[in-house]
Amino acid sequence: MADYDLVLKCWGPVEADFTKAGGLVLARLFKEHPDTQKLFPKFAGIAAGDLAGSAAVAAHGATVLKKLGDLLKAKGAHGDILKPMATTHANTHKIPLNNFKLITEIIAKVMGEMAGLDAGGQDALRKIMGVVINDIDATYKELGFAG
Repeated sequence: MADYDLVLKCWGPVEADFTKAGGLVLARLFKEHPDTQKLFPKFAGIAAGDLAGSAAVAAHGATVLKKLGDLLKAKGAHGDILKPMATTHANTHKIPLNNFKLITEIIAKVMGEMAGLDAGGQDALRKIMGVVINDIDATYKELGFAG
């Protein structure tokens, strides 16, 4: 529970502007890991220099962070939230598991910059996301997806 509390104490600035935070997260993900942009067909035609200002990118980033907020607030009891998301990410979106690790690092950086999440809080986020990613992997395996 302490890990969740460390992260949630800095969640307010993210929650106050999911669109801004989400745009920062996805634009940075695509900049630092350009291959990830290919996993989002609706963003395929957006030039790298235009990602940060894209309303569509920011809106999707907001969706990602809202779901993360739900997972964080569940404090480990996230099965009912995670299973449907993992299922669509396997069956529909075909998102390899490593991409959840990549976005975790980006979220940690953005939360550090905009919400004051210190090194201990970033480590707590990584631990939480390690559990979440293992649970996603379990669902992927149940579905026969080699993510």
